[in-house]
Amino acid sequence: MTDQDHTVSIIVPAKDEARTIEHVLDRLGELPFATEIIVVDDGSTDDTAAIVERHGGARLLRHDRNRGKGAAVRTGIAASTGDFVVIQDADLEYNPSDLPKLMAPLFAGVADVVFGTRLRGGEPQRAHLFWHYVGNRFLSLLTNVLYNTTISDMEVGYKAFAGDLVRSIEIVSDDFRFEPEITAKVLRRRVRLYEVPISYYGRTYEEGKKITWRDGIHAVTALVRFRFGRM
Repeated sequence: MTDQDHTVSIIVPAKDEARTIEHVLDRLGELPFATEIIVVDDGSTDDTAAIVERHGGARLLRHDRNRGKGAAVRTGIAASTGDFVVIQDADLEYNPSDLPKLMAPLFAGVADVVFGTRLRGGEPQRAHLFWHYVGNRFLSLLTNVLYNTTISDMEVGYKAFAGDLVRSIEIVSDDFRFEPEITAKVLRRRVRLYEVPISYYGRTYEEGKKITWRDGIHAVTALVRFRFGRM
């Protein structure tokens, strides 16, 4: 099978991303494989939803209030039909031109899950906020200890999955705890997980970055909870 024989569902959770959402959709429209683009507007108060509708390149789903990234991703996954599913943030911290290489191990049939990594390889990286960098390294180390793996970047936003696999996983986190939850649940299934180096164009808080130190604490509790709790 070639890449064109697969359809990739691209889930784009968006909250007040009017400044960048059209650029994201334009770049996703240039990908060299078949896509199903699903934007989940998570209670935006700006023109995000209107821009998506005007653009016409994606299916738009809407939450009537802000419920969090995890809830938006969950809505998108439930609506997806593709052979594979990938999460694309709406803020351009992650470059859609990296998606072909992220998807390559899935297309080749050697992986069930692929994580991008901002901490291995020679791709362009905006200098990380120091405490975010430290927090990410700590959370990845904790993940490796708890789940006996060697992931370098557990909190990365670029995660891609076999469609049937991710649609079979019950996700309960509404906020940024989605990242440790989905990581924990795929690792507990002992799937074939690969990492692929990606570029990263991180934002500052002044530029709209939303994750905070509180989310790091929540991630720690989630990693422990989903390691020992019921699947």
